[in-house]
Amino acid sequence: MTRAVSVIRRPAVKPALVTDRITLDHEARGRRRLAMTTDGGLDFLLDLARPANLLDGDALALDDGRVVEVRAAEEELIEITASTPLRLAKIAWHLGNRHTPAEVTAEAIYVAPDHVLVEMVRGLGGAANPVKRPFRPEQGAYHGHAHE
Repeated sequence: MTRAVSVIRRPAVKPALVTDRITLDHEARGRRRLAMTTDGGLDFLLDLARPANLLDGDALALDDGRVVEVRAAEEELIEITASTPLRLAKIAWHLGNRHTPAEVTAEAIYVAPDHVLVEMVRGLGGAANPVKRPFRPEQGAYHGHAHE
């Protein structure tokens, strides 16, 4: 079976060399070893030395020379907003205190669905609404957490 043996980070990806794409959710983008199928139907084995925390736009170099671009899949998420930046910052602090993977933008914070977090956010005066979009959580000072 063809294997993906290294990662090409987005700034170094040459679009002319991309032969296929694979759309992965947040969890799959943090794996080290996993059987995968590209959007075009190519089966291969992700076989990295360690988990890579693949980002949207990165690519996988296959052992046969092909290059597969990684796209972030749309996922069910919770969009957290607040009436003021200070209120949103306080909500962010509470989410961080729970070590919750979160994507932070200027207007909102995005987290995986969790009814306990939704109630906490609402209790802190924020709004929590379901959305569907790619999930690109912050990598953190220690480059996040990856799964085998």
